[in-house]
Amino acid sequence: MGLLDRLLGRNRGQIDTTALWHRVVEVAREPGWYVHGGVADTEPGRFDCITLVLALVLIRMEQEEDLRHATARLTERFVADMDGQLRQNGIGDLMVGKHMGKLMEALGGRLDAYRAALAGAGEAALIAAVERNMTLNDGISGTAVAAEMRVLAAALAALPAADILAGKIAR
Repeated sequence: MGLLDRLLGRNRGQIDTTALWHRVVEVAREPGWYVHGGVADTEPGRFDCITLVLALVLIRMEQEEDLRHATARLTERFVADMDGQLRQNGIGDLMVGKHMGKLMEALGGRLDAYRAALAGAGEAALIAAVERNMTLNDGISGTAVAAEMRVLAAALAALPAADILAGKIAR
């Protein structure tokens, strides 16, 4: 049982989001985001791309009853992975919590921004959200990344719940 479940007194069963989490990271590391989209291939740029893909997956999962229960598990995977990355990068135990708070705040803010922009606020709103939340190479607009987000969001919308949980996300 995960930390969130223990704190909230819930048992969500044995939902395994390992394959889905690995696929989120794989999609975020695809060269197109960096070569064609102009995302900076740096640690902050890669984090931005992971949170972008994760946000799109979570937004899709929120839209279907069969997937909502797994959002906490997927978020726990994000937390565990980021915690491990921070520790691997030399962040000590006393500072990991502070850094994790900032990373979770970033994910939450991006979820809100992308959810609103994808909900019909128009292409300009999505491009603005990308430009606010992504580390792009100098002189690059968020247009290509916004277009790829729409493609990925449409692909996710077409997938059945079982395929999403299994990490069968094509881009």
